[in-house]
Amino acid sequence: MPTAELTRKSALLSNFQTVTGRIASACGRTGRKPADVEVLAVTKYAADEDVITLIQAGAIKTAGENKVQDARTKWTSGALAPLRARVKLHFIGHLQTNKAKAAVETFDWIDSIDSLKIAVEVNRHAEALGKTMPVLIQLKLNDSAAQSGVTPAQAGELLAGLRGLKNLVPCGYLGIAPAGAQPEKLKAVFAEAKKIFDRDFPAKSGDSGFKTYLSLGMSGDYELAVEAGSNLPRVGSSLFA
Repeated sequence: MPTAELTRKSALLSNFQTVTGRIASACGRTGRKPADVEVLAVTKYAADEDVITLIQAGAIKTAGENKVQDARTKWTSGALAPLRARVKLHFIGHLQTNKAKAAVETFDWIDSIDSLKIAVEVNRHAEALGKTMPVLIQLKLNDSAAQSGVTPAQAGELLAGLRGLKNLVPCGYLGIAPAGAQPEKLKAVFAEAKKIFDRDFPAKSGDSGFKTYLSLGMSGDYELAVEAGSNLPRVGSSLFA
């Protein structure tokens, strides 16, 4: 392997070790087991070569993409296709109804259900494919008009609707914190999300056998999120810097 490739591999593995080390420390501060936390690698902006390196090293086992068509190309016919079977692929972007079929075909999980309308579409396509689709509901934890998701107050009602769709399995919540928020604000919104998650998903796995997830935290705040109870932080730039 050329020196430049070795250097890049070393840097990527160092990044991964830093992220997992910080997660372990966050777990230690709250009495949690680091093994209960999975890192979702956000691969949407990462170079394919970097993603391949980390998959082959066993570092990436769960990945997230936020654009259906780009992910479909990359993971089904592009450079990442040969390694697709080694990764659990989550959709983490805003899902439009006209992309629901492709999303169901491409992804293992859909983490951003934000309305009953899109849930019905996902369920319809999952049924047509004979597929059971695990999903997360996206919580809106900020005031941005551009941000998708349901408010914490609306979460229970949407969850009840999802539980009536036979080819969907609701497995938890994904939340996006306010951009640039101070630690105390982050702690407050993460705590609110954790309270709702504990109310609605008290078990580590549901009757379906799928694990339940509270997906909070990104590269800038994943340690606080893990301290608050997140077990699926979404980390991109910290891994692929």
